[in-house]
Amino acid sequence: MANDQYPAPLESRLGYLLKHAQAGLARASAEALAPHGVDGHELAVLVVLSAGEPLSQVEAAGRLGVDRTTMVSLIDGLEDHGLVERRRSPQDRRKNIVELTPEGQDCLRQAEKARRAAERRFLAPLDDETAASLVRALRTLVLTERG
Repeated sequence: MANDQYPAPLESRLGYLLKHAQAGLARASAEALAPHGVDGHELAVLVVLSAGEPLSQVEAAGRLGVDRTTMVSLIDGLEDHGLVERRRSPQDRRKNIVELTPEGQDCLRQAEKARRAAERRFLAPLDDETAASLVRALRTLVLTERG
């Protein structure tokens, strides 16, 4: 693996490898999602909003781990494209409930399919067992970190 792009002293450092692997996956995902008019952050919002019960902007932001200002910006963009709609909560008029529109549901289905295909292509150098093991290991690290 050592060459001009990956100097030998760095190729065994976990942080270096994770950073470059994430950058490669981000590029592949961005290319796959572009035809669907969303990026990875926007797709994450659609996924969270599709998970069941209606969520307020604040609740969705909490599930995504983003601040309220960022969430407002993401929701504004998705609303501008007709993928989500805001409505006042019947239980608390101070809260905006955000839900997918039919167009948002369709976009989510298509974009998720493209994202999964991009991930499969990214993991293609690994055999199925190794790829599944990598995903399980990363999930364990992330869930442990969240505590």
